[in-house]
Amino acid sequence: MMINVVYVCLNKLVHVLVCPCREVKRFIDLTPEETSNLWITAQKVGAKLEQFHNASSLTLAIQDGPQAGQTVPHVHIHVIPRKSGDFEKNDEIYDAMDVKEKELKEKLDLDIERKDRTLDEMAREADTYRALFS
Repeated sequence: MMINVVYVCLNKLVHVLVCPCREVKRFIDLTPEETSNLWITAQKVGAKLEQFHNASSLTLAIQDGPQAGQTVPHVHIHVIPRKSGDFEKNDEIYDAMDVKEKELKEKLDLDIERKDRTLDEMAREADTYRALFS
């Protein structure tokens, strides 16, 4: 089974989204194999990110359904490396996640213009993370 990994920035730390390739709106709709693969991938990604960013902790979160804050209707796990003092109050991370979720939803709307990263920027990022996850 394939899992997608998406990288975004959150408060100067990388914020990674891990999601199944099959588009599934709700966590409860995943098969047992998909659920297992999703969490195993999140665990592996988290371990690498924590080490790479010299973090001391991880926040792993799923917002499952609109009333839980899910703005993109596709199951995904937020994997966020954490450091002491990265937010003034620890729970502010959830407000920051809400902002990023809304930004991601807007980026997925093809009617909204956005500035893509250059091919060089994407290549450098891909090279960095290819080496990290190989």
